[in-house]
Amino acid sequence: QVQMVESGGGSVQAGGSLRLSCVASGYTSFSKYCMGWFRQAPGKEREGVVGIVNNAWTRWTSYADSVKGRFTISQDNANSTLYLQMNSLKPEDTAMYYCAATGLPCSPDYSRISSYNFRGQGTQVTVTS
Repeated sequence: QVQMVESGGGSVQAGGSLRLSCVASGYTSFSKYCMGWFRQAPGKEREGVVGIVNNAWTRWTSYADSVKGRFTISQDNANSTLYLQMNSLKPEDTAMYYCAATGLPCSPDYSRISSYNFRGQGTQVTVTS
C-alpha cells in the first residue's frame, strides 16, 4: 500500500512561486508507477495538473494547458519524493493540491491523475491578487 504525504502549500501573491513536495512510502520503486498532481478548488471538479512516468522503457510528462510553462514536476528517487515547482502563480491556481500514484501499466496523461488509486491528503495553495 503506497502512502503519500504532501507539504509545501501556503499563501502567495500572484506572480509568486511555491514548491510542493510529496513523500511516498510503502512502494518498491518510482519506476513501477505513474505519478502526478491534481487539484480541486471549492465547488469545482478535480482537475489534473501533471503526470509523469519514468522508467527503463519510457519517460513522459504530461501537463495541463493551464499550467504548461509555469509548473514543473520532478522526482527524487533517493528521497522518495515527488515535487511540483509552481512559478508565475495566478489566483485561478488556488486549490487543494494532491499527489497521486498508480501502478504500471498506466497512463501518465494529466487528465487521468485524479483517478489514480493512491493519493495524499492534500496541501492548500492560495494565490492572492
